[in-house]
Amino acid sequence: MKELLVIFISTILINNLVLAYFLGICPFLGVSGKLASSFGMGMAVTFVMTLSTTICWLIYNLLLVPFNLYFLQYVVFILVIASLVQMVEMFVRKFSPMLYNALGIYLPLITTNCAILGAALFMVSRNYGFIESVVFGFSGGLGFSLVLLIMAGIREDLKFCDVPRVFRGAPITLITAGLLAMVFLAFTGLLNG
Repeated sequence: MKELLVIFISTILINNLVLAYFLGICPFLGVSGKLASSFGMGMAVTFVMTLSTTICWLIYNLLLVPFNLYFLQYVVFILVIASLVQMVEMFVRKFSPMLYNALGIYLPLITTNCAILGAALFMVSRNYGFIESVVFGFSGGLGFSLVLLIMAGIREDLKFCDVPRVFRGAPITLITAGLLAMVFLAFTGLLNG
């Protein structure tokens, strides 16, 4: 149980896929302009990441490993992620058209979100068991959601600040992301101390 808690906390705060490994930067910067769309994107990514690590673990350990088909790992993982994203996209379009319109092109781009593929590959490279993989996928999605919401809140407040003209837009967003990464870096000693 302690190991699961360490994976959970570590993946959200210390080894955050966005701020520690720089995975998923495109939706992180693209969707973090408004809290509402950031929340929707975060929940969609959390759902897809949790399910994809679960399904990828099952396929990898029950099909690819026994039949020595390791070379198909990337293709299979991408197909699983693409299928799950299609399912999420249809669900969001049906039940929340406003969120679907707010997310725009970024919803189908979850398919190419390298944070989700990275989570599936990390799960394999770290030799996680089934429960560990589910916890890792879920906490990876929560970590993505957390930094997305924090960034959206900061960016919404920046609209009311007197930012010098040369720093407006992308420059201040990248500076803010760097400062946010430094803040999360401070959590590194949390589990060691």
